[in-house]
Amino acid sequence: MTDEPRILIRRAGPLQGEITIPGAKNSVLKLMAATLLADGEYTLTNVPDIADVGIMADLLAAIGVSSEVVQPGTLRLVNHGNITPVAPYELVERIRASINVLGPLLGRFGRVSLSLPGGDDFGSRPIDMHLTALEAMGAVFEFRHGVVEATADRLHGASITLEFPSVGATENIVTAAVYAKGTTVLDNAAREPEIGDLCNFLVGMGAQIEGIGTSTLTVHGVEPGELKAITHAVVADRIQAATYLAAVAVCGGEVVLRGARADHMEMLLRRFHDMGLVVTSAGVGPTSSLAVFAPQRLRSVDVATLPYPGIATDYKPLIVTMLSVADGVGIVTENLYPGRFRYVEELQRLGADIRADGHHAVVRGVAQLSGAPVRAPDIRAGAALVVAGLAADGETSMTGVHHVDRGYDDLVGRLASLGADIERVD
Repeated sequence: MTDEPRILIRRAGPLQGEITIPGAKNSVLKLMAATLLADGEYTLTNVPDIADVGIMADLLAAIGVSSEVVQPGTLRLVNHGNITPVAPYELVERIRASINVLGPLLGRFGRVSLSLPGGDDFGSRPIDMHLTALEAMGAVFEFRHGVVEATADRLHGASITLEFPSVGATENIVTAAVYAKGTTVLDNAAREPEIGDLCNFLVGMGAQIEGIGTSTLTVHGVEPGELKAITHAVVADRIQAATYLAAVAVCGGEVVLRGARADHMEMLLRRFHDMGLVVTSAGVGPTSSLAVFAPQRLRSVDVATLPYPGIATDYKPLIVTMLSVADGVGIVTENLYPGRFRYVEELQRLGADIRADGHHAVVRGVAQLSGAPVRAPDIRAGAALVVAGLAADGETSMTGVHHVDRGYDDLVGRLASLGADIERVD
């Protein structure tokens, strides 16, 4: 289609200036789902202006929670108490985070009808761990025509150990457990900063959760009706922060990222340091910032993805892009999800020397990429292709922009403000 939106990127000089990192996609969607737990008016601040927030708002509206953007970055959600615990397929199929309504609806109302979720297509991510854990808490599941029907008189506490620290399973177990009778102990829980943000949100509502930020979460159930609506600031998006770090890495320059948190990116920053990036942090918590300075050319390193606090799989396309113009050879190993090297063919179109085989990619750095038409296969790969375009001679034209819109708040505008030669053509 000739009228498909695209992003045009041309090589520019070093990036300079400062930008503010928006709230995290992987947190705000889960916080929105958690508003199903209590009636009242919620206010979320530091909300990113991304398409997925609108999709989740549509899903919640179908269930019974209304929302409106009252000003840029501020979202008001109202749970009027008139909830229908049914998540319709036409909305669920658009966003994988729709699975996050399962825990709150089952925990509060004892029943939910949920179509199996969609979202980015990069291999199977079954919800077996969610269901097995909730069954241990007293839930009963039936599958009919692609729909999960869940019921429970009232969930009860249980001792649960996840076979893998699944983010989605951790979130659903915790949101279900806040109203469960007794105490739930969850071992091998995911530890991502977005999980901590959700737990802190729930504690603000009145939930009793111990061990936030660790691999063992203990949830003491409260009586139905004890939780209340609150105001909460969404944690900064570490994946967006990493994207701008990668942009400086391939372009050179010096940039300050307001709101970016070094304590949420320690392992990644360590590898970036090994590649030659100079990153310094200032401040703590929401007032923190990162300053990044790039050398003439990056050094190659080997990188493997692991559950947090290891290097997230969402960082990997950015790392592969950085290695594609670094000095030397780097091996990138994907330990979490199959099928997440599909963007490699697009980077190869730009002249990157990459050989991908199964869970590994061998990246031999080249001195210069060259612009070409490319297509984004998913959110993070799209951002990585934009970064690659900044390091390519000539013009890079990227389609599949709707993927980037799902997870990035004005990526083009922020990069342009730093001096990048980039524009969006709708």
